[in-house]
Amino acid sequence: MALEREKLGEREKLGEREQKSSKDELFHVIHKVPPGDTPYVRAKYAQLIEKDPESAISLFWEAINAGDRVESALKDMAVVMKQIDRAEEAIHILQTYRFLCSKHSQQSLDNVLIDLFKKCGRIEEQIEMLKRKLRKIYEGEAFNGKPTRTARSHGKKFQVSVKQETSRLLGNLGWAYMQKPNYMMAEAVYKKAQIIDPDANKACNLGLCLMKQGRLNEAISVLQQVQQGRIPGSDEIKAQKRAGDLLTQIRSRQSLPDSIELLGLSIDGDLLNGLEQLVHERGPFRSKRLPVFEEISSFRDQLACN
Repeated sequence: MALEREKLGEREKLGEREQKSSKDELFHVIHKVPPGDTPYVRAKYAQLIEKDPESAISLFWEAINAGDRVESALKDMAVVMKQIDRAEEAIHILQTYRFLCSKHSQQSLDNVLIDLFKKCGRIEEQIEMLKRKLRKIYEGEAFNGKPTRTARSHGKKFQVSVKQETSRLLGNLGWAYMQKPNYMMAEAVYKKAQIIDPDANKACNLGLCLMKQGRLNEAISVLQQVQQGRIPGSDEIKAQKRAGDLLTQIRSRQSLPDSIELLGLSIDGDLLNGLEQLVHERGPFRSKRLPVFEEISSFRDQLACN
């Protein structure tokens, strides 16, 4: 009888341990906190569970100094700093300590830096880094020679193709030129992005760009394609609302106010000429998966005629 009670007790303890382990795993999955008790894990706990950014930053530094998931610690610390308006400091830290990270991690660090440059209004640096990433795609270096890469958003993993990445970067570059403002360059970049991998968000941005230049009929034509569902992503409520709002703005004015000029219409040839040189001087693409920079000359010619 005593032996049976002892075995029953052991089974109950085992069941309790398994139940606790299952709950711990569920906790980590739900809150996206890795298991363990390292500086990086404690930093993530402070960031995501305790909502204590200052403690999280201190623990991320501890992780970096201990060599504990340095790449992730740097990126996550930069994100936390951005959230508490310390983006300039985050830029300096990433630029100073990125040498501690592997070669393969540099692209993801660039993505964080681009976002920080945007946050700080450092448009020129944002543009330069976006163009550098586009050159890497052209040279076949962006995905380490592979046709896709694994990305993560809101805790979910998904595959991104070279084509999608190129269009995304061009879309970001177009928006950066809009902030300068250099609408003619933005227009050229947006049109190229739409040729490669069209989507409704970039179509709306192109419509806005054309509107800023006073080319209202062209803007209406682009935005109506979104409303009519002729562009991927047009079925999203956000895209439909934005296209509708822009069309309302356009149709509410008979003409552009005299005080509005076509800002930034002189082409700063650094992008178009630079990409054209990549096409004409560096020979054929290493990969034929994506002719990223075809028809760049046609954009230049079209713009020169306007």
